[in-house]
Parts: sequence; structure tokens; C-alpha cells
Amino acid sequence: MKNLILAIGFLISTTSVIFAQDVKPADANPNGPEITFTDIVHDYGNVKLNGDGTCEFEFTNTGNEPLILQRPKSSCGCTVPTWPNQPILPGEKDKIKVTYNTSKAGSFNKTVTVTSNAKVNNNIVLRIKGTVVVPADEALPEKKNDLAPAVK
Repeated sequence: MKNLILAIGFLISTTSVIFAQDVKPADANPNGPEITFTDIVHDYGNVKLNGDGTCEFEFTNTGNEPLILQRPKSSCGCTVPTWPNQPILPGEKDKIKVTYNTSKAGSFNKTVTVTSNAKVNNNIVLRIKGTVVVPADEALPEKKNDLAPAVK
């Protein structure tokens, strides 16, 4: 009985010491990388068929530790992102280049998700939009009706 009382007393004192410690949440650390983009949407407007579908999204590491980007993911295979593979030091700027395949006419609205080790906003969605148009001089040929009688 004496051992049981000692064991319970030991358990209570150990538990109270553990809970008495000041535990700070993980977010309390003011250090860490942070990513800030100049713009997150690029509007191409009208782009010629097979024209230049490349744009750049500039960003800055506004934190105080190196920023590391993981492989950005595009919403489809027609959108290809290129990103810096090396860590971005605090205060440095860099760019993510996005190339859209303009071989098909029509409007588009695509996204690229950028994942990083940023303390806040570690997943940012970049968006590109516009319309691929067929230039007038490259319009599809019209069929001529050769069967019509000639008018004199």
C-alpha cells in the first residue's frame, strides 16, 4: 500500500512539472523564409498562334532565412514552369518562368502552384490567362466553288 501511494505521488509530481513548463508554439519563432511575388496573375491578352507564350513571375525572399522552392506544379501539360533550383537568400529576388504552348487557338486560364519552405503562404497559386488568336494573314483558306458557271 505504501508503494502504491508513493507511485501515485511520484506520478502527480512528475505530471505537474511537465505541464508547468512554458511551451511555445512552433509559430512563435520569428525567423524563417518568406516569399513575396510582385504579381500572381499574368494576362497575355491576345497572343498569336504559335507566338511567344512565355512570362515571368518575380518574387523576393522577404524573410530572414534561405528560401527553397520545390518543383512547381502546373494545371496541365501545356504550361511548363522553370524555377531556381538554388536557395534564395534573404532580400534576394528571382523569377519563375512560365511557358504556355500557343499551338492551339482559343482562350486559356491555367495555374502553376509554387510550394516552398516559406513560413507563411508556403503554397502560392500563380495564374496565366489569355486568348490564342489566328492572325488574319494565316487564316484558314476558303474553298472556291469551281462548279459555278462563268458570268460574261
